[in-house]
Amino acid sequence: MMESGPMTGPVPTDGTADGAHPRSTDLSGVPAKPNPADAQGELGGTFWRRFIFRRPLAALILQRLGLSVGLLFAVSLMIFGGIEALPGDFATTYLGQSATPQAVENIRKDLGLDKPWSERYLSWLGGAVQGDFGTSWASKNSVGEQIGKRLGNSLFLAFFAAIVSVPLAVGLGMLAVQFRNRLPDKIINVVSLAAISLPEFFVGYLLIMFFAVKFGVATFPATVYDSMSFTERLSAIALPVATLVLVVLAHMMRMTRAAILNVMSSAYVETAELKGLGMFRIIARHAAPNAVAPVINVIALNLAYLVVGVVVVEVVFVYPGMGQYMVDAVTVRDMPVVQACGLIFAAFYIFLNMAADVIAILANPRLRHPR
Repeated sequence: MMESGPMTGPVPTDGTADGAHPRSTDLSGVPAKPNPADAQGELGGTFWRRFIFRRPLAALILQRLGLSVGLLFAVSLMIFGGIEALPGDFATTYLGQSATPQAVENIRKDLGLDKPWSERYLSWLGGAVQGDFGTSWASKNSVGEQIGKRLGNSLFLAFFAAIVSVPLAVGLGMLAVQFRNRLPDKIINVVSLAAISLPEFFVGYLLIMFFAVKFGVATFPATVYDSMSFTERLSAIALPVATLVLVVLAHMMRMTRAAILNVMSSAYVETAELKGLGMFRIIARHAAPNAVAPVINVIALNLAYLVVGVVVVEVVFVYPGMGQYMVDAVTVRDMPVVQACGLIFAAFYIFLNMAADVIAILANPRLRHPR
């Protein structure tokens, strides 16, 4: 119903005020209801914005965790797709060149290779999420059980390499800063540059030649088994641990030195010097704690290398770890083992970097209390 006002034309009488937008109606004249999906989306967005405003640190950590999970999913797709694109076939390799087409087809059917790759990927990923990596094509054993034994050996090796290299790298970095541009600093820099320049397999062969062959004071090959005592295990992994320490020590030490030197130019460090504090106390009490974020990132990257980069070292020392297991599987084209090892290595690398980001956030007051 409309009423005519003087000099204004028709005026609506449905309760809307001047300048307000009337409610939308459908063809029957009934006002349209709001879309529940739009309301839920707006509510979810509002909740996330409020959460970021009230808990910025927790929101930042959740974002890092979500990115890590998404990256791991993308890496799993790349691993499966890359192996799928490799030339050759396990059935042909297993049976030999003289195999009949029917025999090859039968093995492919038994292994599920006749199914579409997307179906096989989803089946493999669903099992991997639950810890089931399938069955080895070559040995017919559970891949998860075999990896459990090998992964423990690799972590044992990486753990002792880490507890030696990390404190030593931080200590040498602080020592180089204390004697900056003097003889100890120059010696540390020259030795670290030489260590960085040598690949790990060359370092390993040098250690074998001198300590195992020439002097006979170390064990080679580095074989470990369940019945060995703890001291026997330590003796067996001495050369692989020394190789890993020499490989990662130089990088961590140089980055620690650079991070502390960057902080040494700050005003509060100059104030501490004017107060008459000793150089070592200034470095340990003022500079090092504020340089912890970049140092943690470097340490995390090298710890990830200690787990992921042990492939070459394990092959050189014939160490029964994940790296040796993966190389053996590649030789016989045992794809379930290769896929499982690749995914586990990627998971370690991604989540160690995520942990480094989280620790750096927690250690940095500017990130804990953003303006």
